[in-house]
Amino acid sequence: MNDFAHTTATPDFDTAAIARGARRKRATAIAGIATALVVAGAGTALAVGGVAGSSHTSKPAAPAAADNTTFLVRTSDGTIAKESLGGAPSTRARMILVHFRLTPNFTRVEKADCPQPQDAVVSLSPHAPTVLNEGDTVLVTTCYR
Repeated sequence: MNDFAHTTATPDFDTAAIARGARRKRATAIAGIATALVVAGAGTALAVGGVAGSSHTSKPAAPAAADNTTFLVRTSDGTIAKESLGGAPSTRARMILVHFRLTPNFTRVEKADCPQPQDAVVSLSPHAPTVLNEGDTVLVTTCYR
């Protein structure tokens, strides 16, 4: 029995392989997190760009032409954004106005020359050259035939 007790082999650990595995797992986790952040950031950028395809300027915008479907809004960073909703469906108009933290109030009027699609924006009140601030209410008039 004593001969057997003194002949046990010492365990052999490959510490280099263990360290490589840990580094590989860490690198994979970091790459996965970075990819998720990039995808989330790109999704946010696409959403903002798709909802609000406006032109942001750091100086006050010049008064717009007599278009009653264009509005100007002062954003949280102090710039003035210009957006035209003429002919846009009411759902898109609502998304854009909410994006700029404005409160939309919709009314419908019957018009023979209603643009396509039905329920399209035909006027805003107030409209450019009035500059709106976050929280303001915008009366949006849409049409139907």
